[in-house]
Amino acid sequence: MTAGPRQLALALPHAENFAREDFLSGPSNAAALRLVEQWPDWPARSAALVGPRGSGKSHLAAIWAGHAGARFLSGRALKAAEIPAALATGALVLEDLVPGELDERALFHLINLAREEDAFVLLTARTPPAGWSVGIADLASRLRAIPAVTLSPPDDALWRAVLVKLFADRQLMIDASVVSYLATRLERSFAAARAAVDLLDREALRRQRPVTRALAAEVLRE
Repeated sequence: MTAGPRQLALALPHAENFAREDFLSGPSNAAALRLVEQWPDWPARSAALVGPRGSGKSHLAAIWAGHAGARFLSGRALKAAEIPAALATGALVLEDLVPGELDERALFHLINLAREEDAFVLLTARTPPAGWSVGIADLASRLRAIPAVTLSPPDDALWRAVLVKLFADRQLMIDASVVSYLATRLERSFAAARAAVDLLDREALRRQRPVTRALAAEVLRE
């Protein structure tokens, strides 16, 4: 007996929306959102968003960049010669800074130039800059003076709301049992939620089945 043709899932890109209305707030990120929305009334010219991978730092940085007209630059790409151009709009998001993997002199120059030119810099990192071990004493002093807000993993209510929204963004209506199943089995991060929803969406299409608790259990086991 010849099997029928198998449904293929087309790898259609799903753009991640970093608009303010798409940001779900809760106790875990309220202070960070408040920092972003209080700009330009910051206590200093530089500020930092700190949190684990997938905690929402990039979304908040994108919201701030939209308000401030900021450019984006990876922490690993920071070079002293490029700093004036990076600050040309008066605001810069410096993403994913990792102690030990950055150009200390360039970062020191950036912080100083931002102060001199009344520009703003928003740093994102997984650990607070104040605790970084750096070789330049004056840089260590500058880092300790940067206000930092920490994002923690989402609480239960926010975590479930994130899962529901990610499915809704793909026009997938799911039962509460699917949310409950995923909420207790996934790593509690926005990155993990996005990856799981993307996988279930593709598998549901490929298998020509709705997204159910049974499908979620099968996919996660595999």
